[in-house]
Amino acid sequence: MTAPQNAAGQGTARLVDVELDEGSISRSTPDIEHERAVAIYDLIEDNEFEPVADEPGPYRLKLSLVEKRLIFAVSREDGAPVVTHMLSLTPLRKVVKDYFMICESYFEAIKTATPSQIEAIDMGRRGVHNEGSQILMDRLDGKIRVDMQTARRLFTLVCALHWKG
Repeated sequence: MTAPQNAAGQGTARLVDVELDEGSISRSTPDIEHERAVAIYDLIEDNEFEPVADEPGPYRLKLSLVEKRLIFAVSREDGAPVVTHMLSLTPLRKVVKDYFMICESYFEAIKTATPSQIEAIDMGRRGVHNEGSQILMDRLDGKIRVDMQTARRLFTLVCALHWKG
């Protein structure tokens, strides 16, 4: 079965805009700002995203952190509200912390380590990233349908909400 499409032949079970709540993030270094922008661009370019039991999209998503909760505010392309889901950050806390630690190791290794050492750290980083993506996918189950690639990109943005620079 194929996903619903709009008149332009684009899938309707998708995001067309993603916003990180300015109140949830702090301004950071140009590198971190760039990483956030790239993560949003990548997510918009290729995603499968559909609130359960809703009419076809496309959708807009605003991600924010409020009182240790991850807020998914979903609206239609025209801005009309669809649903807001609040997820506890507790199940993600350890994997986000591990992800940041391994990313720090990776960026340090780039300066002095051998290519094989860098590759080993990067494989570990991808494994932790996949773990976080699966946890996020599980937490969204029954609320918002996403594929693994979309979950990976969303996990990157969840991490972006935590980057302080």
